[in-house]
Amino acid sequence: MKTFLNQIYREHQETFECPPPHKVVAFFKRLTGFLFAEYSTVECPTPEAVEAEYHNIKAILKGLLDHGAESKNKDTSKMASVFMSKLPSIKKQVEEDIDAIYKGDPATKSKTEIIRTYPGFYAMMAYRTAHTFHENGCKLMARTVSEHAHSYTGIDIHPGAQIGSRFCIDHGTGIVIGETSIIGNNVKIYQGVTLGALSVKKEDAGVKRHPTIQDNVVIYANATILGGNTVIEKNCTIGGNVWITKSVAADTTITYSPDSKTKTA
Repeated sequence: MKTFLNQIYREHQETFECPPPHKVVAFFKRLTGFLFAEYSTVECPTPEAVEAEYHNIKAILKGLLDHGAESKNKDTSKMASVFMSKLPSIKKQVEEDIDAIYKGDPATKSKTEIIRTYPGFYAMMAYRTAHTFHENGCKLMARTVSEHAHSYTGIDIHPGAQIGSRFCIDHGTGIVIGETSIIGNNVKIYQGVTLGALSVKKEDAGVKRHPTIQDNVVIYANATILGGNTVIEKNCTIGGNVWITKSVAADTTITYSPDSKTKTA
């Protein structure tokens, strides 16, 4: 047992590849509350308080970066500044996502309701944050944020995916969006949708494995779209429960045909 405990001790002394997950998640939640007052647990009643909270969040981020192997021997102050400079863009993108959800869901009564209760908001706030981390070279922190959102909402969006503006998630539970997915503007997807790969071979890690969804596409519940060469062109409607592994031309509607026991156009 002593040998085992010594092994554990040595592992605890080694440099962690990523800051503790609970601290990364706490940072994300605080950032969410800063950008969206409806979610905040820190009051900012004056302009001075807002500025102070901005600097507090930046200091927390620098502390996280100081303890990550991905930022070892790098200028963590500069990395933190670069991330913080992206906050106006993150907020604008998420506000557009909120607007798309509000206009696309007749059940919601206000944007405050979306921010406080909708999993689609939380998932997209996590994605927009995680994607910024991912692009800034902090891929483990990015995955920590995205997997937190996955466990919290049931929506699994890889931070490496590329998602355009006004992305509307309706319900959301069970959605999977793979790492190399590309999604255009004004896309709406429902629960259970998978944008996945045709294979899971490790040697395919460096290639595009997931589909491209162009602008103004609607994908209904439990549709599965697979493959890096699969393109759903603009203005398509993809019906529920379909299975797609080939590209679909623009302005096409795909539906499930139970009589043939297959998914067909």
